[in-house]
Amino acid sequence: MPQTSADTAGPPVRTPRRYGPNHRWVVLSVGVAAQASFSAMFSGIPVTGITMRADYHLSTGELGLVLGCLGLGVAVSDIVWGLLTDRFGDRRILLTGLTATGALLVAMAVAVTPGDRAGMPLLAACMLAAGALGGSVNASSGRAIMTWFTDGQRGFAMSVRQTAIPAGGAVGVALLPGLAAAYGFRVVYAVPAAFCLLAAAAAWRWLHEPDRVPAPAADRPEADRSEAARSPLLRWDVWRLALASGLLTVPQIAVLSFTAIFLHDAKGADVALASLTVLIAQLGGGAARIWTGRRSDRRGDRRAHIRGIGALTALVMAGAAVLTHAPTPLTVAALALGGLLANAWHGVAYTEIAAMSGPSRAGTALGLEGTTIFTAAFLTPLLIPAVLTFASWETVWALAAVAPLLAVPLTPGGPRSRLR
Repeated sequence: MPQTSADTAGPPVRTPRRYGPNHRWVVLSVGVAAQASFSAMFSGIPVTGITMRADYHLSTGELGLVLGCLGLGVAVSDIVWGLLTDRFGDRRILLTGLTATGALLVAMAVAVTPGDRAGMPLLAACMLAAGALGGSVNASSGRAIMTWFTDGQRGFAMSVRQTAIPAGGAVGVALLPGLAAAYGFRVVYAVPAAFCLLAAAAAWRWLHEPDRVPAPAADRPEADRSEAARSPLLRWDVWRLALASGLLTVPQIAVLSFTAIFLHDAKGADVALASLTVLIAQLGGGAARIWTGRRSDRRGDRRAHIRGIGALTALVMAGAAVLTHAPTPLTVAALALGGLLANAWHGVAYTEIAAMSGPSRAGTALGLEGTTIFTAAFLTPLLIPAVLTFASWETVWALAAVAPLLAVPLTPGGPRSRLR
């Protein structure tokens, strides 16, 4: 008997779902959620410093080491995450990092609180691990955006993603100090754990590869294309930009990590004023990131934007040093504005270093950028207590002005980066 079509038909073939260009906005939203969830922890925990110092019975130097371990964790892992992202794809790495970070924070909420008699070594080790795992979001979400957006859109898109850092940080700054004072550190760790796990669920559902990767810009100089074929780790111009970014991070972390301690110890102010100062710097910095990202897309010279922001940050932080003993509102205003400017350059720098390296190497370049930034984030809170031992708060804020000033000549010059 001849076979019918029903007899010969195999199991139905499932057509893979296609994702059109408009899905890039969904991918951007996932990247924002991932970055914000990590930032809520990274920025929020340091502002609990007064409560952490008292509840865990830490000295100011020990507190600086514990808080610095968050940045050190990212610094020692970010290049590895970047290489893994280029090898295995942004979706796998983002899911792995967010899930592991959430699980670690849950474990800290269960067993690493003052009530559990957790000491400084265990607390520092957990902060180191949290930074190392959470740092996966930097390269993976950034590479996803570089993959989905074209060159003429990347400055804006990456700046929106980078705005998630101060925005998520603002959520952490607004929530965690009050939670620490009222409910203790179990809740402080549980809240960002929930954020990370929710972001992981969003990445699992909506973060996918595009049907076609945007082609390189036709007007890109041939020399730049050949440079992009080399590893970013072997290029001095890429290293210059990454090192300049590390210097630009110093005033940002100084304001974030030690505003509360400074206002408490030198001005007799409470944690609410410190939280408000950092909140202004974070939210204002987020708005500035979007503005500079859009402006750099239109004008093209991202490196000039970075140098300009560095010069302005140096000027304002020098003003903060001069105003250390001025009336508190003036000092707070200078620190808030300095912190705002120190937040404004991130999206442009991340976009530029990824564009210099090309989409296939973007994860590695973003990993290098994260390494220098978070190395500075580790060293800054570690060095500030040492400076205070031998000098004063004026010296702390003056050094926070020198760092971005040094970043201005270090930032590479060269052709306009308008890649459309």
